[in-house]
Amino acid sequence: MKSLIVQTTIRALLPLVLLFSIFLLVRGHNDPGGGFVGGLAASAAITLYAFTFGVEQTRSLLHVRPFILAATGLAIATLSGVFAVPVGLPFLTGLWTPENTPVVGAIGTPLLFDAGVYCAVLGVVLTIVFELMEE
Repeated sequence: MKSLIVQTTIRALLPLVLLFSIFLLVRGHNDPGGGFVGGLAASAAITLYAFTFGVEQTRSLLHVRPFILAATGLAIATLSGVFAVPVGLPFLTGLWTPENTPVVGAIGTPLLFDAGVYCAVLGVVLTIVFELMEE
């Protein structure tokens, strides 16, 4: 799309929507939201950027292939479940730090799991979108 108005709007909105997706990710391990919704919000923003500027420019903006992002997200989500096993708890049992942080609250393995889901959703959606746009 060659509209200067659309290009300027997307450039201004991309950081804001990505920041909002991070907010959804961090908020979601205790309240509604989380990695899935945050990943969808981020992928929607990047998809709009790709529609406006093209797939090649969007790929150069990302610095990582979406497939690698999805695989990394799956690895992070799996790793979050392994932390409970050495202490004698079942796989994917939530473990938290004893102290709360001011913004996030209690940090624990559910937040790590949500971060993995965020990356996996972002990678899968962008892989699909980029493949469809290149056809």
